[in-house]
Parts: sequence; C-alpha cells; structure tokens
Amino acid sequence: MEHSFVAVVTGASSGIGKAIAIEFARRGASLVLHCRQNLAGLSHSVSEIQHVAKSEMELLTVVSDIRDLESNRSFVDAAFERFGYVDAWINAAGADVLTGEARGHSFADKLALLWATDVVGTIILSRMVAAKMLEHPHNPDRLPSMIHIGWDQAEHGMEGDSGQYFAATKAAVAAFSKSLAKSVAPRIRVNCIAPGWIQTEWGSQTSSDWQKRATGESMLGRWGTPQDIARVVASVSLGDGAFINGQTIAVNGGWQSMSFSVKSESKLND
Repeated sequence: MEHSFVAVVTGASSGIGKAIAIEFARRGASLVLHCRQNLAGLSHSVSEIQHVAKSEMELLTVVSDIRDLESNRSFVDAAFERFGYVDAWINAAGADVLTGEARGHSFADKLALLWATDVVGTIILSRMVAAKMLEHPHNPDRLPSMIHIGWDQAEHGMEGDSGQYFAATKAAVAAFSKSLAKSVAPRIRVNCIAPGWIQTEWGSQTSSDWQKRATGESMLGRWGTPQDIARVVASVSLGDGAFINGQTIAVNGGWQSMSFSVKSESKLND
C-alpha cells in the first residue's frame, strides 16, 4: 500500500510558510496548515494550494498560538490524529516585528515577542512533535523530518536593532535544531534552513538602501524569493534529502560581506 506524504507547515498563512505549503502541495503531499490569527491569509493559502495540488491530497487547517502550551498540545494531537503519522514538520511560524502591529514597539518588547514565539514556543512545540514522531508509526519508505527556519546572518551578526534581536533569536533556533537532531537520531532527521535576504512583505516595501544591500550581499545579485526557500525545504524533507541531518543550510545566493550605508535605528536605551 502506498503511503501519502504528510507535511505540517506552521505559519502557512503568508510569506515563506505559505510558499513551503504550496511547494509541498505541488509535490503531492497531504497538508496540515497552521496560523495564529491570520485567517484571511490562511484562506488564500488554501485556495492557492487547491489550485496546484493533486486531487487526492488531504488538507487540514489549524489555528493555534505556539506560545501557549495547551494550544501546542491540541495542535500536535490534531495533526497526528488526522493522519496517524507526520513525515515532515516545518516550523516556519515566527513573530512579525517588521510589518505587523509590533513594528512600533520598543526594542525590549520586540525581543520579548520574538523570544517567546521563535525560540521558546518553537522549542516546546518541536519537542512535542518529536515525541509523537517517535511514538507513532511512520511512512516505512522514509524517516520523519523536522525543519526549523533560521537566518544566514545569525552566525556572524548584523548591526542595528534588527540585527541584534534577529541574530540572537535565530542563532538560538539553529543551536536548538542541531541539539534536537543529536537527541532523536537516528530515528528522526532535524535540519535548519537559514534564509538570506528574502523578498517577503517587508522586502517588497523597504527603502532603496536596503534594496541595494540585499542585492549586493548576494553573490547572485538578487533578492531571494519565498519559493527559493520552499524548494530547498521540500527537497531536504523528501527522498533527495535522506542523508541530510543536523545541518544549518544557508539559502542566500552565496553571502558576501560588503560595506553599505543604511541608517541604523538602534537607540541602545529601550
């Protein structure tokens, strides 16, 4: 009996998470799509997925706050109860401090929100998922896989407020990802994908200085797209990535350090 590939994508209502979900659908996966509150975005993701998906795919949507312990439990239970197993769990959800309502918050409040969501929430959710993957039967043709979304500049840092809070949180995500990989090997593969300059909503409306920096720091001379990330995530999760484990994989067109004059918003007092 052929087993369908089942993928769960958190943060699937927009940006990179949405692109990942669509890419899995193109490749024939059944899906669990998650969002915290962007129901309109999740509905758009479902519509696009149904347009590209194979007719036999199954689709479940879940609304959950990954900062909340009980919400996480209900989310994980719903995914495994629906399908019996999960082949790939993609942790793409993260706090929006650049374009959302938190954009005007203080540095301290932005850091607290990112830490609660991208780090603590993701770690607790990932541990729950890993425990379920170890308990439940899985597709006999492949090991279960988990992927976290990091940041390519977390390793060497970036100036300014955004560099400070994103480097700190995404470095923590990458470190946890490697540690979890060591903890659950050889029964589950765990990897971290580290995007470079990706033209999500913020990238499409940012200043010309940031545009110059994003294209100049990539050896390929362009912004990355959410689809660039999605294709790598799908490839690592599916059969082509069967021997990739415990890695942080930069997807940035080849990063190169260059000198750019971009106005810093750092105040160092909030």
